Amino acid sequence: MTPVAPGRWRVVETIDYALAIPVWGWLFHLPVRRAVRRRRDEFRYWWAPPDRLDRRAATVLGLLCTVQVVDGYLGTVLTQTLTFAADEFGRGNTAQGLVFGGVRVGVLIALVTVAAADRRGRRRLLIAAGIGACAFTALGAAAPDLWFVGLTQLVARGLSTALGILIVVVAAEEMPARSRAWAASVLVLTAGLGSGMAVWVLPVADLSPRGWRVVYLVGGLGALVVWWVGRRLPETRRFLRSTTVPAPDGEAARRRRDRLVLLGVSAFLLSMFAAPASSFQNDFLKDERGFSASRVSLFTLVTSTPAGLGILLGGHLAETRGRRPVGAAGLVGGAVCTAAAYFAHGTNLWLLTLAGVVIGAAAVPALAVYGPELFGTHDRGRANGLIVTVGVAGSAVGLLTAGWLSDRLGGELGPALALLALGPVAVAALVVTR
Repeated sequence: MTPVAPGRWRVVETIDYALAIPVWGWLFHLPVRRAVRRRRDEFRYWWAPPDRLDRRAATVLGLLCTVQVVDGYLGTVLTQTLTFAADEFGRGNTAQGLVFGGVRVGVLIALVTVAAADRRGRRRLLIAAGIGACAFTALGAAAPDLWFVGLTQLVARGLSTALGILIVVVAAEEMPARSRAWAASVLVLTAGLGSGMAVWVLPVADLSPRGWRVVYLVGGLGALVVWWVGRRLPETRRFLRSTTVPAPDGEAARRRRDRLVLLGVSAFLLSMFAAPASSFQNDFLKDERGFSASRVSLFTLVTSTPAGLGILLGGHLAETRGRRPVGAAGLVGGAVCTAAAYFAHGTNLWLLTLAGVVIGAAAVPALAVYGPELFGTHDRGRANGLIVTVGVAGSAVGLLTAGWLSDRLGGELGPALALLALGPVAVAALVVTR
């Protein structure tokens, strides 16, 4: 404060701050700086969550986003490379369907892991699942045949699934209630970044029939990221307090069982469509539309990258307009456009796939929080593990159905996907009416 005239003073306010957001803090530097200089009476910014996050919540979310990148990569490795591995080993759609369906058995590993997290803690199991998933993914690079790829991915995908569940559980237990959909949208974005990284590496498959193996080797490097995050990630406060909270009574347990059945049925129907729609996309592009590995990579980047717009918009609308209408609209629009893309050629193929990705992505933040929110700390991990298990069963049924039908329809995937798209439409009806 300095005098400028008799009775008048100039006051200069200086604010020193540091962002408690590991790895991703640079993305928020300019928006936060602008917000500090132009403060509002109400905490409301398009780039920020509805609630003001404290230091711990911001740190935890930043760490979870970092490990979510690894999980996104691991979850994409098989879908991006199996068609090239099948070419090297001389296998067709039926064999690919068996591998895609078989690796779903790994969900039992995920179920055991997340159930153990209800007893032993989220942090410990999250770290173990992440490092194990990376190790088994790297082992797949040494595969002598397609079945070895499937076996290593069975374990890797099981542990990766557990990792994804635990990331969402930790976020739900650490984030303020009004910001969970926003946190879910941010986590999905970083998972998409990880998936995109797998696509960036995919063009090496054009260099050699064995080039797809590099994608698996790169996945092993994620163990270093998980280890780094694990050293900084605290155990959730809800889990630490759960030992003093009584178990739910009979009525509460019945309500949770009803929720579990509803969410399980929804997961089954959604996965029956989503799994083959994503898993067979590269095979469809390569065999039915004549795409090279580089063109497949370009197609995936162009049509998938804008998913972030749908996720951000869906997260905002879910908090302002309601989760049910946003989720239902995203499910129907995304399924219809995605299924239609398997009948399209040329520009229409690109536009319909893009529309399906963006519209479908809007449903993710609206619906992703239901699993963690509707169950208590005592059984949150186990319940979400069961939901994912049922969903994986649905994906296995969908993959086997799509593979079997396509082989009997001259290798065309469109009719099979059109039939399976009825699943998301049915789930949208459940979202609106239940």
